[in-house]
Amino acid sequence: MDLFDLSGRTAVVTGGSRGIGLMIARGLLSAGATVVLSSRKADACEQARTDLLADGTGADRVRAVPADLSREDECLRLAAVVGEHIDRVHVLVNNAGATWRAPLAEFPASAWDKVVDLNLKSPFFLTRAFLPLLEADGTADDPARVINIGSIDGLRVPSVPNYSYSASKAAVHHLTRVLAAELGPRHVTVNAVAPGPFETKMMAATLEARGEEIAAASPLGRIGRPDDMAGVAVFLASRAGSYVTGAVIPVDGGISTTC
Repeated sequence: MDLFDLSGRTAVVTGGSRGIGLMIARGLLSAGATVVLSSRKADACEQARTDLLADGTGADRVRAVPADLSREDECLRLAAVVGEHIDRVHVLVNNAGATWRAPLAEFPASAWDKVVDLNLKSPFFLTRAFLPLLEADGTADDPARVINIGSIDGLRVPSVPNYSYSASKAAVHHLTRVLAAELGPRHVTVNAVAPGPFETKMMAATLEARGEEIAAASPLGRIGRPDDMAGVAVFLASRAGSYVTGAVIPVDGGISTTC
């Protein structure tokens, strides 16, 4: 169905070397997009690119640009590097993120700085840096897209002491609404996805300790699979999602809304 076809479109996925970001990158590629991956470590970027090429994707459709996106200058550099080769971007996925868990009495100031810089400030700086490329692609009928990755921990009180993470993700959800209102008239939609439990490095220790319990808490009785994340990203990025903006979509098997 051409409703979900992304052929000829370019997507930039931050934090794209593993986990949620890699799931999204693979989904956008399968829908026909050209994907630019970015993450902090150059070797991780190149390994992700190699893995995607092994799926049968043409080398001309996957590129990797390492960047430390906790810094505004690196957000600007990433946009400049992409702009040297591509004159328009259809999708920006702001996925790069960090977490920190510690008891209240021990939670350090550095945990706020690290997490907020990457989880909250980076999506703002990246969206602003990429705006000229996004506006070059967007039209009234088929806007360009910004997809921010939040979390169900930003929708509900989490069960673990991750103060800066949950607060930053709640802020990402509201930043999404604010930017949607401002950028809609400029033919750019802004939406957020709030993942629940997925098999990622960030969730590995939790799932190892409590995976069966977490799966049982979901009305669907399981944790998320790569296709679950790829599917919502393709929907939001494609013509199928062209009239959706300012939304925060939980992809969590119903955990945040029914439990």
